[in-house]
Amino acid sequence: MSAAKENTKSINRSLLTVVLLLLVVVIWVGIRLAFPDSSTIVAGSRPDNLGIREGKLITCPTTPNCVSSQSTDVEHTIAPLTYKSSATDALANLKSIIQSQERAKIIAETDNYIYAEFASRWMGFVDDVEFYANKATGKIDVRSASRLGESDLGVNRQRVESIRELLNAI
Repeated sequence: MSAAKENTKSINRSLLTVVLLLLVVVIWVGIRLAFPDSSTIVAGSRPDNLGIREGKLITCPTTPNCVSSQSTDVEHTIAPLTYKSSATDALANLKSIIQSQERAKIIAETDNYIYAEFASRWMGFVDDVEFYANKATGKIDVRSASRLGESDLGVNRQRVESIRELLNAI
């Protein structure tokens, strides 16, 4: 076979690969647009170890895709949320803020705790976010962690800071 024919075959295979990848992307985007609240294969499983134990939320993993106001290391630490009202009113306001967020769902709540899931729009990655109104400190401890992956590109930290701004504005 001549070099020209071999080169043409190679180009055709490359073009076919690109077309197939584009087709997969178009199908994925179509599915996410048609079913934005549906679970995806990258959602991961809901953790069974969340909640408050002896006044503490679970610690962040070693990966950089988690922030916690109870963390002591620089990479994972974030300030707790503050409030000027009662803890009950602050959690009610927080619940309202969470319910106003796209792709957010409250999974569990008590008189001093809220656990919510936040899903990313296009890929459907899920982050687990917990809020604990610590009446002893007068603050709301928070933990936000990605279920899968290594990096979250700062999404968990940005989410907590956005919620902080909305809570402070009330």
